[in-house]
Amino acid sequence: MSTVALHPVRPALQLTRRGRVVVFLAATALVLLAAIFLGAASVATDDAGSVTQTRVIMVDEGDTLWAIASDLADDGKVQQMIDAIKRLNALDSAALQVGQELHVPA
Repeated sequence: MSTVALHPVRPALQLTRRGRVVVFLAATALVLLAAIFLGAASVATDDAGSVTQTRVIMVDEGDTLWAIASDLADDGKVQQMIDAIKRLNALDSAALQVGQELHVPA
């Protein structure tokens, strides 16, 4: 005959209300410290920036970023103008919407 040893079953970990509050506050403090640490880094320099003169144009039906940039750019520098327009307007892509206002170099 074989003997079966019964081990007591331990219940799953259960947090009390106080324990949940402590865990929540610790996680919140950790997130706050990470935000302070990561937000404290500055990318500022002592060098003076240059001011770019701009003007605002309204996007019409059928306008593309390439067409607008080619009208404004010197010969052969259309891609540089596209990059400048995208940077001035914080554009992720070349997609434009009718009625959108674009800041372009003057």
